[in-house]
Amino acid sequence: MEIIVAQNAGFCFGVKRALELVARAAENKARPVHTLGPLIHNPQEIARLEQLGVRPAESLDDITGGAVVLSAHGVDPSVESEARARGLEVIDATCPFVSRAHQHIKTLCDEGYAVVILGDPGHREVEGLAARSDRQAHIVTAARDVEALPARKRFGLVVQTTQRPEVLREVAGALAARCDELRVFNTICEATVSRQEGARRLAETVPLMIVVGGRNSANTTRLKEICERAGAHTHHIETAEEVKPQWLAGVARVGVTAGASTPEWMIQRVVDRLRKIADESAGS
Repeated sequence: MEIIVAQNAGFCFGVKRALELVARAAENKARPVHTLGPLIHNPQEIARLEQLGVRPAESLDDITGGAVVLSAHGVDPSVESEARARGLEVIDATCPFVSRAHQHIKTLCDEGYAVVILGDPGHREVEGLAARSDRQAHIVTAARDVEALPARKRFGLVVQTTQRPEVLREVAGALAARCDELRVFNTICEATVSRQEGARRLAETVPLMIVVGGRNSANTTRLKEICERAGAHTHHIETAEEVKPQWLAGVARVGVTAGASTPEWMIQRVVDRLRKIADESAGS
């Protein structure tokens, strides 16, 4: 059985940066280090950080001192201000691409645009984006949602970094038909685009795709959707142990891709598991 790993699978720049910041912070054992919520959407990496002494906290009330690390997804600015007011050392691990989207929303608000965010309602990144508009932004998930928006002369559109470019084009087209002026900031991360394209191209050539990543990861879920649309039978797993031998019955080629919060060691474990199952099947 041939096992092919998609190009650009796994960690993106923002996740690598966040993990490096936390690892450096954890080297100082003189004070506790907490992340405000999970740093990234990968339970296995969160468990690894806990082994380094880094603990997730649900809210600032759970942190009595030391350092607090802000999620790669970004937070409400009022949360950061409150953390500093409480005397906590703030380590901002917000992905620079997310920070750029924050600035675009501020610009649109300052210039009087009605802000629209294309993203997943309830997602931490989207919540952080909405906070930059004082919760006045409209959140849409697809072009069909635009019909319910109130008419405005000027709309400004910002995008969750892990959205698909084709959905952005559809939403922008729908908005353009409902206003006199539309300003669009394409804040989709380039790494997201290349990861999605790599997964799509691979899924078009194999009958089976394995997508590795946290089940609470929006970008990993999106990879699964892309692979399914490309025609491959697709399974979304978090760990190698979830791979079932029956999935591989009669399969000569299998593709593997992974979300932006998935470390290389997890991808390799999945590849090793696939090889082991294939070898055992060949020897039986």
